[in-house]
Amino acid sequence: MFLLDRAPVPNYTATMSSDDETPTSATHAEPLSRAIGERYLTYALSTIMHRALPDARDGLKPVHRRILFAMRELKLSSTGGFRKSAKISGDVMGNYHPHGDAAIYDAMARLAQDFAMRYPLVDGQGNYGNIDGDGPAASRYTEARLASPAEALLEGLAEDSVDFRPNYDGTLTEPVVLPAAFPNLLANGASGIAVGMATNVPPHNLDELVDGCLAMIADPAIEEARLVDLIPGPDFPTGGVIVEPKANILEAYRTGRGAFRLRARWALEDLGRGQWQIVVTEIPYQVQKAKLIERLAELIETKKVPALADVRDESAEDVRIVLEPRARTVEPAQLMGMLFRNSELEVRFSLNMNVLIDGRVPKVCSLKEVLRAFLDHRREVLCRRSRHRLEKIANRLEVLEGYIIAFLNLDRVIEIIRTEDDPKAALMAENWAAEAGAVVHLTEVQAEAILNMRLRSLRRLEEMELRAERDDLLKERAGLEALLASEVAQWAQISSELEDLRKTWGKATKIGARRTDFAEAGEVEEVPIEAMIEREPITVILSKMGWVRAMKGHQPLDAEVKFKDGDGQAFALHAETTDRIVLMGSNGRAWTLLGANLPGGRGMGEPVRLMLEMPNEVEVTHVLVPKPGEKYLLASSEGDGFIAPAEELIASTRTGKQVLNMSDGVRTRVCRVASGDAVACVGENRKLLVFPLEELPEMARGKGVRLQKFKDGGLSDAITFRLAEGLSWKDPAGRTRTEADLSEWLGKRASAGRMAPRGFPRDNRFP
Repeated sequence: MFLLDRAPVPNYTATMSSDDETPTSATHAEPLSRAIGERYLTYALSTIMHRALPDARDGLKPVHRRILFAMRELKLSSTGGFRKSAKISGDVMGNYHPHGDAAIYDAMARLAQDFAMRYPLVDGQGNYGNIDGDGPAASRYTEARLASPAEALLEGLAEDSVDFRPNYDGTLTEPVVLPAAFPNLLANGASGIAVGMATNVPPHNLDELVDGCLAMIADPAIEEARLVDLIPGPDFPTGGVIVEPKANILEAYRTGRGAFRLRARWALEDLGRGQWQIVVTEIPYQVQKAKLIERLAELIETKKVPALADVRDESAEDVRIVLEPRARTVEPAQLMGMLFRNSELEVRFSLNMNVLIDGRVPKVCSLKEVLRAFLDHRREVLCRRSRHRLEKIANRLEVLEGYIIAFLNLDRVIEIIRTEDDPKAALMAENWAAEAGAVVHLTEVQAEAILNMRLRSLRRLEEMELRAERDDLLKERAGLEALLASEVAQWAQISSELEDLRKTWGKATKIGARRTDFAEAGEVEEVPIEAMIEREPITVILSKMGWVRAMKGHQPLDAEVKFKDGDGQAFALHAETTDRIVLMGSNGRAWTLLGANLPGGRGMGEPVRLMLEMPNEVEVTHVLVPKPGEKYLLASSEGDGFIAPAEELIASTRTGKQVLNMSDGVRTRVCRVASGDAVACVGENRKLLVFPLEELPEMARGKGVRLQKFKDGGLSDAITFRLAEGLSWKDPAGRTRTEADLSEWLGKRASAGRMAPRGFPRDNRFP
């Protein structure tokens, strides 16, 4: 139990009784968990309702609503002059939003960014940031005024259309919600992170939203599928192409949660003579162009997308990112498919329509529920404005009736004003002749209005204008009363207002034309790297110290090549730039290098251990170029081995791939192409064994089976061959010898074998 001060004054200090040391009545004892829970709940509710989540009715958070209201109070209309942003943010902070001016300015700057807002609410003058990710200039350098869509949100604010509440210090009042002539939540979108919940609503096309609203007015029970036909998906200010299936979009709008796959828009430019390049003209929403360029450059540097040779940013007013292919052999769509998978040229924009209903209750709403909240709000605004207008009409009619009575009795009115000490009381006490012979008394408002009339108003033309104005007001009052009495008439009026919006911001206008298109994803199948690289012959050289290089063309393998001091050639083989070169390590692990990625042959090359994650204690025992369909004989110095398909030797990561499992102290001894129908093994004891190839299992990885039995030593070498053609080797004099009759050495796998024939190489190695 803890003693927690429950008084409203934060610096209150509880006092203790001197007799029994018990708390006085000014303190209250309660568990710490409950006290913290209550206070945290208060904070969470404040964050949810007054900071992070937008209102479904006007689509605004409190800070945005206060910014627009403060700009209205400063009379910054869309056709008027600009004011310094520092002045605007200062007024917002001082009058309505007691938080940091930097946060207020950042929020206002976003409202002015045409790449962030589908329909900007602030008209900015100066540097308000750009799509590269650069922030706006300081508030003292920029100016702003309201944009016309913001004026539509504020229209009717002075006509008692919404409730007002005291500001944070009670000196002023601010609107609880704006009248909002269009569904701003969906038109401009919103995002925010509250406590335990978040929201993320993409922007949409206003013309399509009007269609959806009109359809809901015509049929309140409209199905979600019909709405999605009218509002097919988001319309981002930066354009792009949505490739999400329609079924997924429908489910997202039905549940209020989902995601949209959004891709950049690109086109192919023909440069002539078979050359081409790709130009990206629109990038996904909320992707910073500068970071996207960095990511594409990183893909080129790491060669994760080998077909991409260069990227250039040629953007000016519009986005123009040029992508150059490394070769002409790859299809542009295949190249873009790889870029979509590896960069932010494709993103998933999450949908989470968690908004405040009536400004109080957070709820994940469907598309239909969000539109219903807006339409119900518009109906309430219409009724409140109509009632407010009726009050104004009633007040004006009262004054007009007084004016008309004054004109009917003009001489008597002038006499009273000239002779009476208290003309107001005399006017109110007099019996006046009205129209149709009636006798009336003037009210206090009418008497005051008559006394305030100017002499120039006492002309015949003025009386006619007063009667015409009265008749017009009576007609308007009748129309408003009929409107308030009929729900059908109210929805008809709202429909008419929405149609007027279409004329201003519909698809026929520049700002209203849809920017984001829809397309099928068209998943691009995985493209072999070989198809994206110019095929050229190379000679791969690996030195004893582990330096690798690729010389152009097929050079003689015994040609003289320069190495560093103390180094020399270990391996040399012919390959092509499209080949995957496999390096088999002494630990039975295989690493793979792409021929096109090898350093050129002009220098000494590069250490292979910088290109691959290969331990220093591991030696490269074999270098090979596996071909599709080939099989390899793998064996360890202990005499265990198996047959492995060529594709199982190729590793996809820098860390390599374990192929041959071995005990400590054992190393890789054999890695040869397997062909023919027999296997010949020779041990360190010079015993030779020949057995059928079919006795060896085919495996992707493992220790294998015993090839030959050894009493002393281990395996020296093994080879596969065709038994009918005999076994060939070179004798010490360099002559090729072939043993046709191998019956003496034929046996079962794992046998000991017999001594090799005379003339067999002294190093116990096959050619």
